[in-house]
Amino acid sequence: MLLRDARMVVGETNFGAARLTEAERESLVAYAARASWPAGFVIYQRGAPADGVFVVTRGRVVLRSRVRAARGFVPWIACPGETFGSEGLTQTARYATDARADDESETLFLSSARFRAFVREQPQHALMLVSQLVSERSALLDKLRELTTLSVEQRLLATLIRMAANDTFTRADGRIVLCSARYRLLCELVGATRESVSLVLGRLTGEGLVERDGSSMIVASPALLAERLDAASFDGELPFTAIDETAEQAVH
Repeated sequence: MLLRDARMVVGETNFGAARLTEAERESLVAYAARASWPAGFVIYQRGAPADGVFVVTRGRVVLRSRVRAARGFVPWIACPGETFGSEGLTQTARYATDARADDESETLFLSSARFRAFVREQPQHALMLVSQLVSERSALLDKLRELTTLSVEQRLLATLIRMAANDTFTRADGRIVLCSARYRLLCELVGATRESVSLVLGRLTGEGLVERDGSSMIVASPALLAERLDAASFDGELPFTAIDETAEQAVH
């Protein structure tokens, strides 16, 4: 099936990857450099020389690939217990994306030399870090599959469910509030134009899954979104008509 079971999606962490526990992160402290980043700070840019790997301990770091001058695609948002910049562990590496602190964030950074020392001296903890890196790679491959096989509507629902699983995107009742900044981020996570995402959100608004509150949008609880995914037919298609491909290409 194109879509995984909705209950599994809701139960996942950020984009399907496991997270290092606080104890596992603490094992890195003696080997890593700790840094704090203000909201909006660009930690590195695509093409810059890379060396080592970052682990997020607080906040969120958005990885963004520029598609055009005014558009981008976000393949990953690194949250506490997750990593980014692991291309720095390869030889003569350069960063593949831009990395920007989405809010006030803290990270641990292991240079490639310190990473090798960590593997040598703390093999059990190092194994957990390697497992985290592999888990995140698997999640990225799964997101690539979604990007190439699912419609904009399907990708949007899957993305909203993942966002709802992260309390930094939700209010007390578990619903997501989409302000203008988060709306842009949502489009980049889905990998679609604002026009295509607006068409889908307009349809979901008509069905009561999204409410408008001034300039913001309030998205239904993850349970209702999961029910929509759970309603997929046996061949993996959702029970509503996808956006016409010709119209979608026109807005691109």
